[in-house]
Amino acid sequence: MPHVNIKYFPVILSEAQKDELVSEISNAVQKALNCDPGVISIALEPTQQDVWNEQVYIPEIEQKKDLLCKKPNY
Repeated sequence: MPHVNIKYFPVILSEAQKDELVSEISNAVQKALNCDPGVISIALEPTQQDVWNEQVYIPEIEQKKDLLCKKPNY
């Protein structure tokens, strides 16, 4: 606890870019939830654009809009 899963259209991220992203997210989660960094897990999940609606938008955005803290503008 806690677990963060970032879904995004596939782009090439270098290891340095992934490390920076994970570090920034981890720091923000640690600060906000006052937890040990060792308990944070983070997944980066590339998702193809042609399945975005069925795999991400509908189940995780549309059907859980009451949980969204930031809504997309699309």
